[in-house]
Amino acid sequence: MQAYEFINNLIPPLKFTDKAKMALSWMEEIRTNVLPVVDQGQFKGLITDELIYTLNNPEMGIAEIEPEGLGCFVYQDKHIYDVMRVASEYHTNMVAVVDRELHYLGVVTLEDAISAFADSLSIQSQGSVLVLSMNMTDYSMFEISRIIEGENAKILSSFISSDPLDIHKIKLTLKLDKTELRHIKATLERFGYRLIDHYDEEIETSGEQERIGNLLRFLDI
Repeated sequence: MQAYEFINNLIPPLKFTDKAKMALSWMEEIRTNVLPVVDQGQFKGLITDELIYTLNNPEMGIAEIEPEGLGCFVYQDKHIYDVMRVASEYHTNMVAVVDRELHYLGVVTLEDAISAFADSLSIQSQGSVLVLSMNMTDYSMFEISRIIEGENAKILSSFISSDPLDIHKIKLTLKLDKTELRHIKATLERFGYRLIDHYDEEIETSGEQERIGNLLRFLDI
């Protein structure tokens, strides 16, 4: 699941010779509020409709506008995880993809990235989700996996995020292949792990909306 596999070829880059009014026209046509800016094959950042409206000059050339998010890109061989990480860091729904020489290759939208996760085996597989809170120094996937596998379950996916209730802790979200969590939760608690949430998937779901919903819940977005 490398970033270049999910480049959206329907989103055109703006050139320095384009005008602000053209950018707004393209944004309206493809229903987005942001477009990448490229000059001589190099990614120069992102321009939003809000920035253009603030300048209030539709005849202004793109070269006269200071783009935002110069670092809002990932290398083409990076995992789709990195696209979502960078999108979150820059608070945008679009991330540029470049090669190792920083040549612009295209963009991946957050929607495309989410769909990629929804199509992955770990998201589609029936199972359950556990959310643990712990100190980063206490985090050991080897130890946690050993405990869970001791209950005849396997970890399909894991995701680490900061704990909004305690800046010194992390949240570890685990997708498991079992729907019955009672024994697993009891064993984890016996080993000193604090469970803060869980989701049991007792009924198999189908359809894009259900899979997207499961993904967003899994990533805690």
